[in-house]
Amino acid sequence: MDKHLQQEGEAVRRKVLGDIYVDRALHNADEFSRPFQDVLNEYCWGAVWTDGALDLKQRSLLNLGMLAATGRMHEFGVHFRGAVRNGLTEPELRAALIQIAIYCGIPTGVECFRVAQTIRNEMKAERQP
Repeated sequence: MDKHLQQEGEAVRRKVLGDIYVDRALHNADEFSRPFQDVLNEYCWGAVWTDGALDLKQRSLLNLGMLAATGRMHEFGVHFRGAVRNGLTEPELRAALIQIAIYCGIPTGVECFRVAQTIRNEMKAERQP
């Protein structure tokens, strides 16, 4: 394992998903699943997300489309939150979800909007004192 790439990956993972999410994922890892967390940090977040060819907003849009197309709604929600954290605006997110609905099917679009609304409500509640 490349420890430097793993550390860079964990840093960008924290930037996109937040410390609470990453801390929970790492804390909940056991002897069996901990190596997978290392792989995620090194390859997914380190090798891919730190590549400067695409910015974080572009990567978020790609992930939303891919996760919707493959029906991975839990991960879609995680990355919807990340897309907001990466600076995608509501009009940009709405346009992306409408495009997902057209290309992946209306039922997928309905589910994406449902998940997005849940995440938006959670984020609003988190901002309130």
